[in-house]
Amino acid sequence: MTVSEARVWQILKNGQCGARFRRQVPFGPWIVDFCAFHPRLVIEIDDPTHAWRDETERSAFIEASGFPMLRLTNHFVAQDLVAVYGTIRYWVEELKQGRRPR
Repeated sequence: MTVSEARVWQILKNGQCGARFRRQVPFGPWIVDFCAFHPRLVIEIDDPTHAWRDETERSAFIEASGFPMLRLTNHFVAQDLVAVYGTIRYWVEELKQGRRPR
């Protein structure tokens, strides 16, 4: 795990964000950083290499499988972990209510 992934894992483990997340989950031919199955949610921590890699196929596959994808940048994680927690918690609660987070 990267430093950013480890920081996010500290707020995801033990259901602290309202859902049970797993880390490094195989998803089709890819591995996602974090995944919850209730509600369905994938969280990816993007480092600078994501800026040049085309992840359209990967994202489309995951979303088509019924898992919305929340992308967080390393910079966001490093700057404001409280806001990261709030963002994840918001997404979990919206998905539990059957709404798509904005």
